[in-house]
Amino acid sequence: MIKTFFKKRPYLPYIAPAMGIMTVLTVFPTIFLYLISLTNYQLGWDLSRVKLVGLDNYIRLFSGRDPDFWNAVVISLGFMILTTAIEMAAGFLIGKLLCDTEFRLKPVVFAILIIPIVMTPSIAGNIWKLMLNSEYGIINYLLGVLGIAPVAWLDADMAFTSVVLADIWQWTPFVALISYAGMCSLPMDQYEAARIDGGGALQLFWHITLPALRPLIFLTMIFRTIDSLKIYDMPFVLTQGGPGNSTEFLSLHIYRLANAQNGLIGRAAANAIVLMVLSTAVSKVLIHYQRKEE
Repeated sequence: MIKTFFKKRPYLPYIAPAMGIMTVLTVFPTIFLYLISLTNYQLGWDLSRVKLVGLDNYIRLFSGRDPDFWNAVVISLGFMILTTAIEMAAGFLIGKLLCDTEFRLKPVVFAILIIPIVMTPSIAGNIWKLMLNSEYGIINYLLGVLGIAPVAWLDADMAFTSVVLADIWQWTPFVALISYAGMCSLPMDQYEAARIDGGGALQLFWHITLPALRPLIFLTMIFRTIDSLKIYDMPFVLTQGGPGNSTEFLSLHIYRLANAQNGLIGRAAANAIVLMVLSTAVSKVLIHYQRKEE
């Protein structure tokens, strides 16, 4: 029976090592995360002190006993919507301009666009932290040259905006390059036929370019939505979740519970489960809408 099973599936011996590694690295930790979220476990405790509390950690979140949780959810969702919308629009526009125009320095533009993508978010965060410094940052220096008063970029009023700007700078090129590749791969005969029929530039874009790139646009949107929802590196380096909790995203809230607040691992695990479910739900909605459009 086993021999017949493998005979019908000759690919299994080749993918089994990868499946085993993925199981060890993802499935087991996820199961452990679910189990630990049902306990009152704190960092450093032995098993004799751990008690099963059931859904109490989740009830604490949704009942308002952890007010910072809802603040983190609102900030995370607002950041996700804002950055994804701007990055998709700006990246698509840049890709369109690069596809429609030819100039000698085009390879240099591509090299410049690649730099933010390959840069790790922690390094990008440190660079932006220096540039946004209210006393000696280059951005305030340039504002001063233009006669504009300096801005306290990392204070409570502007910290969220600063993180948004840094994320847009880093990931708009990603959308631009994918959009450029998709547009340049479209067949030109449809455009030529539409122009012969009197179609204008806006009509060509709306009726040919946009429908043809819809799957690519949705795929890019899913990537950016999930990445922005679980962002951690950039705000941690820039603001550490502050000032106060003005930039305490869900990922930073989980970090604070698990590391900076007496090691509340059980409560942090419950927050992590909520973040995972929220990310899955958002991606499912986008995938469902994409399939409905198709």
